[in-house]
Amino acid sequence: MKEYELTVLIHPDLEMNLEPATDKIKALIEGNGGKIAKEANEGKKRLAYQIKGQDFAVYYYYELELPAAAPAKISSVLNITDEAIRYLLVAKDPRREKLMAKRQERKAQEEKEEE
Repeated sequence: MKEYELTVLIHPDLEMNLEPATDKIKALIEGNGGKIAKEANEGKKRLAYQIKGQDFAVYYYYELELPAAAPAKISSVLNITDEAIRYLLVAKDPRREKLMAKRQERKAQEEKEEE
C-alpha cells in the first residue's frame, strides 16, 4: 500500500453538519481498501476564485494508505459527488518526509544549543 494525501473542498452550505459528507468520504476510502492515518478539518476558507459558483469552501485533509487501484476509483466517485466541490489526491513524497524530519531535528539541536 502506498501513502497519499487527500484534500477535499466541501460545499460551504454543509459547514454546520459535516458528518454526513465526511462519513461518505471515509466510507469511500475504506470501501476501496484504504486506511485513514490522519484527518483534519482545516475550516472554512475563502477561495482564490469561484468554484461551482462558490466563494468559500470547508477544507478537509486526509493522510491515507491505499492499494494500487483505489486512487482511480476514489477520484471517479469524488468527481460526481455533490458534497465535494473540488479535491486533490496526491502520492506522498518520501524524500520530503525525510527532509522535514531533518529540519525538525536541526531546529531542536539549535534550540538545545541556545539554552
